[in-house]
Amino acid sequence: MKNKERHVYLACTECANRNYTTGKRQRAEYKIERKKFCRFCRTHTVHKERKL
Repeated sequence: MKNKERHVYLACTECANRNYTTGKRQRAEYKIERKKFCRFCRTHTVHKERKL
């Protein structure tokens, strides 16, 4: 990861498990929201950014 990025967890909206980590700009105002595969739900669900 680059110097101007920070780690962010992506949590499943269905089961609330934190499955993924990704990078995000330090001063970004937006929240990351992506559709990813959740191995606990065994389906593709929306994952939203959560605090560390």
